[in-house]
Amino acid sequence: MIRQKYRVSGSALVLVVCALVAGCGQQQPQQQQAAPPPPAVTVATPNERTITDHDEYVGRFVAVDAVEIRARVSGYLDKIHFKDGQVVKEGDLLFTIDKRPFQTALDQAKAQLERARAELAFAQGDLDRASQLVRDKTITQQTFDQRTQVKRVAEANVAAQEAAVRQAQLDLEFTDLRAPVSGRIGDRRVSIGNLVTGGTTGNTTLLATIVSTDPIRFEFTFDEASYLRYERLAAKGNVNTSRDDLAARGGSSVVRLRLIDEKDFVHVGRMDFVDNVIDRSTGTIRGRAVFANAQGLFTPGMFARVQVPGSAPYTALLVPDTAIGSEQARKFVYVVRPDNTVVQKYVELGQLAEGERVIKSGLEATDRVIVEGLMRARPGIKVTPQVAPGPASAGTTARK
Repeated sequence: MIRQKYRVSGSALVLVVCALVAGCGQQQPQQQQAAPPPPAVTVATPNERTITDHDEYVGRFVAVDAVEIRARVSGYLDKIHFKDGQVVKEGDLLFTIDKRPFQTALDQAKAQLERARAELAFAQGDLDRASQLVRDKTITQQTFDQRTQVKRVAEANVAAQEAAVRQAQLDLEFTDLRAPVSGRIGDRRVSIGNLVTGGTTGNTTLLATIVSTDPIRFEFTFDEASYLRYERLAAKGNVNTSRDDLAARGGSSVVRLRLIDEKDFVHVGRMDFVDNVIDRSTGTIRGRAVFANAQGLFTPGMFARVQVPGSAPYTALLVPDTAIGSEQARKFVYVVRPDNTVVQKYVELGQLAEGERVIKSGLEATDRVIVEGLMRARPGIKVTPQVAPGPASAGTTARK
C-alpha cells in the first residue's frame, strides 16, 4: 500500500512538471512577437525659394587717394600742426618750414623789380625824347634804334623780375605744407629742428603719408572662367555683371562684403572697375568695388570677402545642410515614402543659402526628407515620421 501511494505521488509530480514546461513553451512565442516600434524621425518637405548664386572672393582694401607729404623747398622744420594718426581735411596746415630765409628772398626780389621798373621808366622817357629829335634830324636813326633797344631790354628785365617775385612768393607759400586730400595721416617722420630736403628730385625728405578713408576701394581678382561666365550671362541679359557694368560704363553691379570677424555679408557696395587685361602668370583679372566708410571701420590693407552676383534669379529647392549625407564622393538624402519606408536618394548640391543647401537635381518638391534622426534611419526600414514646420519661402542669395 505504501509503494502504491508513492507511485501516485510521483505521477502527479510528473504531470505538474509537464504542465509548467508546456506553459513556458506557450509564453516564448508571445515574447518573440513583441517587436520594438519603428524609430521616430523628423521629416520636412524641401523649401522652395528664389535664389541668386553668388561667387565669393578674397581681397584687400585700398585707399582711393594715398599721398606722401614732401616739401617743395628745403629748410629747417619749424612747426608740426597735427597729432599722429589724426583725421585731417583737405587744406589743413600740417608742417611749417622756417619762413625767414624765404621772406628775405621775396623782399630782395621785390626790390629788384622796383629797380627794373625804374630803369624801364627812364628808358621809356629817353625813347620819347629821341622820337622828336629823330624827326628834327637832331640825332641819327642809329641813336634812335639804340634807345629803342634799351627800352625793350628794360621791359624784359621787368618781366624777369616779376617772375622772380612770383617764384619767391611761391617758395614762401611752400613753407606751409597743407593736406592735399582728406583722410587719416600717419605718424610724423621728421622732428622739429631737422633739415628738410625739398624739390622735385628723388632724394626729398618724406614727412608723413595721408590715405583717404571715405569712400574706400576693395580690390580682388577672379579667374578667367568666372569672367567668361559673367560675360555670357550678361550677353543673355540674365545678370548685370558684364565688364561694362562692373566697370561702371553704363551701370554698376551691387556686391556685398564681410570682414574676417563677421558671419554675414552686411556691407553693400558697387563695382566701379574691371581691368582691361588678364594676368598671364595667374590667369586672373582684377576687379574693384567701392564702399562707403563714414565710420572708418575699413582700413587700407585690410582683408575681407566679397560676394559678386554669379547667376540670374531662379527657383530652387533647399533642405537643411544637416540633412545631407555623404557616400564617398556622392551626396544623398533619406526620403520617407508614403508607406513610411526609408529610401536613399542621390542629389546634386548647389550653394549654401542661410544654412540651407540648394539641391540642383535628384529631389522632388513633395519628398519628405529626414532632417533629424538620420542615425536611426536606414534604406528599406520603416520609421515613424514626425513633420517639422518649415520656414516660409522667401527670396535669398546663395553662396559657395
